[in-house]
Amino acid sequence: MFMTGRLKQLIWILPMAIGGLVAALGWWGNDRLHATIEGELKAQLAATLNANVTALEIWLSNQTRLATALADDSKVRALASQIILTPSTPGRDSRPAPELEQFVNDFKPRLARLGYEVAQLVDTNYLVVANSQHAQRVGTLLVSDAHTNKFAELFASGQPVIITPFKPELLEQRRALRQRPSGPLRTNDLRRINRPPPANFGRPRRGDVTLMQVAAPVRSQAREIIGALALIINPDKEFSRILSVARSGASGETYAFDQTGLMISRSRFDDQLKQLGLLDPTNASSALNFRLHDPGGDLTKGFQLDANEPAARPLMSLVAGAVDGDDRVEVEPARDYRGVSVVGASRWLPQFGFGVATQIDANEAYRPLRVLQWIFGVLVLFLLLCATGLFLVSNLTWRRRLTAAELKLKRLGQYTLEEKIGEGGMGVVYRAHHALLRRETAVKLLLPDRADAAAIARFEREVCLTCQLTHPNTIQVYDYGHTPDGIFYYAMEFLRGLNLHDLVARFGPQAEGRVVHILTQVCDSLAEAHALGLVHRDIKPGNVFLCRRGGVPDCIKVLDFGLVREYRADLTEPPGPAGEDVIEGTPWFTPPEAINRSGQTDPRSDLYALGALGYYLLTGQYIFDAETVSEIHQHQLTSVPVPPGQRTTNPISPRMEQILLGCLEKEPALRPQSAGELRADLLATPAAADWTPAARAAWWNDYDRQPIPKNDESITPATSLATVRIHLADRMTGS
Repeated sequence: MFMTGRLKQLIWILPMAIGGLVAALGWWGNDRLHATIEGELKAQLAATLNANVTALEIWLSNQTRLATALADDSKVRALASQIILTPSTPGRDSRPAPELEQFVNDFKPRLARLGYEVAQLVDTNYLVVANSQHAQRVGTLLVSDAHTNKFAELFASGQPVIITPFKPELLEQRRALRQRPSGPLRTNDLRRINRPPPANFGRPRRGDVTLMQVAAPVRSQAREIIGALALIINPDKEFSRILSVARSGASGETYAFDQTGLMISRSRFDDQLKQLGLLDPTNASSALNFRLHDPGGDLTKGFQLDANEPAARPLMSLVAGAVDGDDRVEVEPARDYRGVSVVGASRWLPQFGFGVATQIDANEAYRPLRVLQWIFGVLVLFLLLCATGLFLVSNLTWRRRLTAAELKLKRLGQYTLEEKIGEGGMGVVYRAHHALLRRETAVKLLLPDRADAAAIARFEREVCLTCQLTHPNTIQVYDYGHTPDGIFYYAMEFLRGLNLHDLVARFGPQAEGRVVHILTQVCDSLAEAHALGLVHRDIKPGNVFLCRRGGVPDCIKVLDFGLVREYRADLTEPPGPAGEDVIEGTPWFTPPEAINRSGQTDPRSDLYALGALGYYLLTGQYIFDAETVSEIHQHQLTSVPVPPGQRTTNPISPRMEQILLGCLEKEPALRPQSAGELRADLLATPAAADWTPAARAAWWNDYDRQPIPKNDESITPATSLATVRIHLADRMTGS
């Protein structure tokens, strides 16, 4: 019946175990899935970036080939040579020149077919000498300072160059023509240098704000470089479009940027940038109007920029890494130029002088992982709720059975249960009255959820063995049996007072005279048990109760014989449970032989625990400082205790120290050999007579006047020190 009830009660463990298994599998799966998604994401980002870079390289290579073919055309070379080598003369700049009219007429249809906006001729002095949109000589205009190095590279190498997107800026020139390196400038020269260019010079016909150039060398008939043919491209037609083709999902984009972090292609989020105030609404696009800074927070979720320190914001990590030459693939989320967490890849293209980055919002990239995490979370939560529900139902069911058993006990006419006064590792204790004897009694019931065969055997064995003991310092058992529902119980004397653990916790270390008085009474109780061949094996502060009994103050009661073991000197292996290969007891009070040879404990093992108890009462501390059971056991086996006088300011006589340290010897043969011998040694200490009957009575009178703590200290099996049971085989295998 007990096993059936036990199984029914533990049914809640099944969903809990399944929940734990699912949680473990979920954690493992999440880790593996996260690694897999990261790997796939890296591959996807790298592939997207490679596709865009390859497409750009092909497109830019085609541009250079077209520009080179056009510059090498014999008619173009002849016309370009005539324009470049014909010096500019005063007064001619305002009149159409025949060679320039021919340049305009020849190039306009060609440019329209090839998809270019404007063509310019630049001489080796970096002067723009012709433009396909008008037939006037403009030789007084220098190319932008920002692009001089690219033309210098072209003139030096003879290879075509790509000039990345820029805003058409015609700077005021403060220096004379390259053809006149020295000498004073005439007024007419200054007027011509500072004169603004035509309104449409250098601009695409539709007024777009970004431009790109591809320039190829122009050679003379002698194959000497005499200038460059620069073809103006509208990058939004193809450059930005190429970067917008290979992008992922709803938030993926690819963009280009220069070495200062300036975006040189159009962002996918131009409209959003304008709404956030990052881009002037009057600008056509973000190209060359927006720098790729990390704003420091998610602007799309209300983060506000510090307008006072715009220059202090660093470039976003993808861009900064590429500018520094660190090609990277980042799958750890980082903020982009909107402050949104993204993952991405970037690369610097030194041959073109700009970088390319591709990115996608982290939420979108990791959405499959989030969905699976949510599913696992819901499943684990559901199983935990099921386990909790079953536990509550099981617990309520057994509590009802326990309550019913209590009522039946009341109806049996033997005991009237009044209130629960304690709960320990084995059962629940109630204050009760015997119906006939009319005396207060403590009734201990074995909890149903611990009613396995071993617990019941131990419970009954404790009662049967304790019933053999009649010494006044040993707890008295009156009765035991089973309720009709099969719940085991026993009745014992009801005590009012406190155990030694509570005594030290509330009143601190005790005087030597009182400790002698306490220990001698414990010796008296143990002497009777040892004479009957019983070893207590769990002497500790919580199992020694201090009370006033029969008008005698400071009376000791030894409790809890649940670990008691039969002992006879002529037996090498104790019978019954004593032969089990286990360590049982409270670690700080377990003797070395119980750790090494569990079956070899004898009365001297109780005396070791009694020495540890005296040490605790005098110092308020355990004999060894440790945190785990294994550490305590190691100290018990190898460490020598510090003399108690060194761990307290209370006076302790050398004789008392000698007795306690003798009890704590590792070898039983070096300890006192019986409880009677130890009792005699204690009574011979200098302070043995200090704790007089008057002092005892005064202490208890003061104690009785103190308020009763919330937790009634009457006969409570539960203590702050748990009794443990360790299988030696498990310990030896490291489990």
